[in-house]
Amino acid sequence: MVQLSGNLAACEARVLVVWAVVGSYPAARLAFAWAKTDEVPLLLGQINFFLEFDVCFYRSRSVFDVRPRRSGEESL
Repeated sequence: MVQLSGNLAACEARVLVVWAVVGSYPAARLAFAWAKTDEVPLLLGQINFFLEFDVCFYRSRSVFDVRPRRSGEESL
């Protein structure tokens, strides 16, 4: 279980940590969470995706780039 904050603080929430492959990069440990509510059934990404991967957004071109964090840096 995980404790959410804000308007979801009263909702029960669960976390699942899995090893996942993103693109052709080596497997990374990613955490997914969901809240027991019809308003927000699934929360993805910010739990640790941005700790495992560097993401660069190019808004003017409507694209983004995802790369694994450099080896030797700490992880979750």
